[in-house]
Amino acid sequence: MTESSRRRALVVGGSTGIGRGIADAWAEEGLDVTVLSRSRPTGPGAERLRWAATDLTDTDRVAENLSLAAAEPLHAVCYSAVHYGDRRTLFRECTEAEWRRQLDVNLHGLWLTLSWTVPALRRPDAPGVFLGVSSEVVYNAGPGRSGYAATKAAASALLDSVAQEESPEVPGAEALRIVQALPSGMVDTPGIRRRRPEDFDYTAYMRPASFAPLARELAATAGTGLHGAHLVVDGAGAWYPVSERLPVSQSRRIPSGTVS
Repeated sequence: MTESSRRRALVVGGSTGIGRGIADAWAEEGLDVTVLSRSRPTGPGAERLRWAATDLTDTDRVAENLSLAAAEPLHAVCYSAVHYGDRRTLFRECTEAEWRRQLDVNLHGLWLTLSWTVPALRRPDAPGVFLGVSSEVVYNAGPGRSGYAATKAAASALLDSVAQEESPEVPGAEALRIVQALPSGMVDTPGIRRRRPEDFDYTAYMRPASFAPLARELAATAGTGLHGAHLVVDGAGAWYPVSERLPVSQSRRIPSGTVS
């Protein structure tokens, strides 16, 4: 494959967690994958990933890195960056700084990524695919997660709106597919581990690699037949439309603001 014909992919928030599972899957499929994240990807497979240090609260640096990544056509883009907070926090105890960071990472970062990469994904001869990593909280708002729920729901609505604008049925729209995917349960990630006791049992938790089958499918088909879909991914790597059944809520009663 020549330099000009290689398939290029971008994963924002791809050094760990679900984003890393997707980045690894795309790299295994032969895509030239760039990761934008605060931390460098490490461990098995990291040598296959390009990396640019990116803090999504630094808007100027984000725009610079996105402009470089989108300077050439893109085959696939994933937005997986997320800020949960250190723990679940009641609304009355959430600081404005925490709220603004959730806005910057969960919503504004997505807006910036779409702004820069959608033009690079529009190709009538070989349409690209944009994958947004969603959450069950979009459908199941709960206590202690007001900022996370609000920003993830807004992010999902943003992707839905752009998907309708980019629909093949819209006159003048070019080829582009937008897909949203979310885990069916809790996922074992470094972010979650920071909020759990050292002896916590993760046996029942999903792994980031559960998203690999869907990532490979999107790499192979560019999301043909899935434009606008919301897909729930289970621990075995299978997926189904959220319209078939809503994901199970991970909310729980919180007697105080100290429960993570």
